Amino acid sequence: MLAQEHAQTALDYLEKADQYFAEGDLLQASEKLWGAAAHAVLSVATERGWRDASHRALTEAAESLAEEVNNPLIASNFSTARLYHRNFYHGFMEPEEWLTDRPKIHYFVARVLALRGDAGQNGQPGDAI
Repeated sequence: MLAQEHAQTALDYLEKADQYFAEGDLLQASEKLWGAAAHAVLSVATERGWRDASHRALTEAAESLAEEVNNPLIASNFSTARLYHRNFYHGFMEPEEWLTDRPKIHYFVARVLALRGDAGQNGQPGDAI
């Protein structure tokens, strides 16, 4: 998959996550939030030629991005995304967590996609960041 395809998938998954959340399907919303975050990182990792073949590699990429732009929220919010991935399998998250943590994934995806080399060109994700 190309970097731009990962970026578009991240945005599509965010939209689907919001739809599932509105419908009350929190397990599917969880997996789409994780997928959105993972594909955002994959977009940048693919573009930069970074390792991306495991959860650990994605975590390392998110940590590298956080250091690169001196924004620890990037690494922290990727950890939150991983929580949603686990929630898909175990359904343990409380309603309060959804209210506080879901916006973190939206922020994460927007911020990471804004770090792409072509962000801001031709209406690419991240224009408003």
